[in-house]
Amino acid sequence: MQTNPPSSLNSSARWLALAGVGMGVLMATLDSSIVNITLPAFVEIFKASFATVQWVILAYILVITSLLLGAARLGDMFNKKYLYLIGLALFTFGSVLCALSSNIYWLIVCRAVQGLGAVFTQALGIAIITQIFPAQERGRALGMMGSIVSIGVALGPPLGGLILSVASWHWIFLVNLPIGLAALLIVYRFIPGLPPARPDQQFDRWGGLLLFLTLGLYAFGMTNGQQAGFNQPVVALCLAAAGVGLLTFLLLESRISQPMVDLRLFRNILFSMNLMMAFLVFIVMAGMFILPFYLQLVLKLSSTMIGLLMMVHPIGMGIVAPLAGSLSDRFGSRLISLFGLITIAAGCLALSTVREGMTPLQFFPRTLLFGIGMGLFQAPNNNAVMSTVPPERLGIGSGLLVLSRTLGQTTGLPLMGALFTSSVLMVGGLPSGTDITLAGVAALVGGLQRTYHIAAVFILTSTLIAVVALWVDQRRKKMQTLTEPLARVD
Repeated sequence: MQTNPPSSLNSSARWLALAGVGMGVLMATLDSSIVNITLPAFVEIFKASFATVQWVILAYILVITSLLLGAARLGDMFNKKYLYLIGLALFTFGSVLCALSSNIYWLIVCRAVQGLGAVFTQALGIAIITQIFPAQERGRALGMMGSIVSIGVALGPPLGGLILSVASWHWIFLVNLPIGLAALLIVYRFIPGLPPARPDQQFDRWGGLLLFLTLGLYAFGMTNGQQAGFNQPVVALCLAAAGVGLLTFLLLESRISQPMVDLRLFRNILFSMNLMMAFLVFIVMAGMFILPFYLQLVLKLSSTMIGLLMMVHPIGMGIVAPLAGSLSDRFGSRLISLFGLITIAAGCLALSTVREGMTPLQFFPRTLLFGIGMGLFQAPNNNAVMSTVPPERLGIGSGLLVLSRTLGQTTGLPLMGALFTSSVLMVGGLPSGTDITLAGVAALVGGLQRTYHIAAVFILTSTLIAVVALWVDQRRKKMQTLTEPLARVD
């Protein structure tokens, strides 16, 4: 077993370690994007209702959302490397079980096993990269991680379509087997042991259970609210219970010595601001699913062309992310992420100018601008968050960062969908409950324009937070510069 400290790794070993962690991230994002587009095929394959088949996604989401911070906390208590290896092994094993499933119910259970593995890889990946890379290279490394996520998102739909057209559905999951085995080998070989900074920590069992129930209820309520409507009693009850659970959790965590989430982290206003910025950005990012309605129902494009256009923003993000990370190492994370937010806002405003009769070539730069903005924002923002976290809290810091993305997406899907639907109905003068696919072209165009005007407000709010964070950071650095000579004199 390797016990070398991270600082002893040479440059080649660090980048090979990044490749191993990145393969775990690629496997999870690729799998999610492939599975999302194959739900209609599972309806036919397993002769099940669409409501049942949706649990193939829901089981995975619920496990990740509810257990993410628990896994992150374990990362601060035990060796992150071996927890990450356990996650990789579980995800790979779960993928094989999914491929061997004989009915839809076994597939749902096996997806939960996959989610249990993904919990550790998602919660600890950023923490491991932060720990093994020096500060002057960290932004670039996190940018590479952002590129890997984008590659997985972009490749998933076309790869899923190709697999279903030339092979059986089992290969949707079996593609993970070689990637998972290679990742296990690379992570074991090139990542050193990463023992906890403080070995005397204890796990907050009651806090963990309460957080599991709170986040699970929130994810379940938001997901079902999107499908069945937020006026359903079960949905309202889940969200209300999640609110009560959150308040109880905060009260409990403030009174114990070794909490699940150290609330003192949030006393750092920069840490809190960066998490809030990420949450708002991923609310808007989740709303990209409404664009195919415009491309199909208004522009009448083919499925192939729609797929290509929907790949533009993740590819743009993937190309720009490493550059943004390198720039953040040189010029500072907060300045580059601010430029990213301004570019995302410009992308939202550009998408709000879509119209009937637009060509794919005219649509292309609008969605590309959005992707470039995401690439400029995400890696520097991740770097800014992790730079404020003490070494003994890297795991929970990484978990909170990933949770801000997960909750943003969980919130954004129903919220942006509801905004688009209500906007289309309002512009078209249609009664509530009307299927938007029956709306006229003018209503769809007007609804999309209005939705992205509102999305721009979300991003401009995040931009304002970024400006304040930049001012606070510069003021703190100036104060440190003024006090350091006095400290040396003392």
